[in-house]
Amino acid sequence: MTQINSIAVFCGSRFGTNPAHTAATRLLGQGLARAGIRLVYGAGRVGLMGVLADSVLEAGGAVLGVIPEFLKRWEVAHDGVEMIVVDSMHDRKRRMFEESDAFLSMPGGIGTLDETVEIISWRQLRLHDKPILICDVDGSAAPLVAMLQATIANGFAAEETRGFYEIISGVPAVLDRLVELPLRPGGPPERL
Repeated sequence: MTQINSIAVFCGSRFGTNPAHTAATRLLGQGLARAGIRLVYGAGRVGLMGVLADSVLEAGGAVLGVIPEFLKRWEVAHDGVEMIVVDSMHDRKRRMFEESDAFLSMPGGIGTLDETVEIISWRQLRLHDKPILICDVDGSAAPLVAMLQATIANGFAAEETRGFYEIISGVPAVLDRLVELPLRPGGPPERL
């Protein structure tokens, strides 16, 4: 069994155009449930977020959703998961951080990019040392990785930044990696 008990997954509130993204998200949910790793996510019932939560629940796993009040009022919240309602998007990210041992970025849109880059930024600022995985599903991670590499190449981030995250090809490899990961310290959340 893994030492990782809980993972925050960032993924799309839409399905996107590539069916491979939906299939990979479903496979991830099933795998997390089998591994006994609790899913922490943005509490949505729509898009890949909904697919992920549903697949974890269907496989008998645990799910914690964290959602700001205004999104709950928009009726995008998943009513079948344990839920924490917070005041703001920043509070959502902070609470997801506090509830998770590791982070995984799956295919998604602007919100997914925001969450992924912010958690890498927090690592750069030495606010945590938790593992950050970026799952490449059918080339989905290439633009994000190119952007991160460009910041390093152009001198806006240190070379050590490459070691703050891992790019992993496909969900089966992500699930294998989660079993190997050691539990790392979270850092003082009051500094976030």
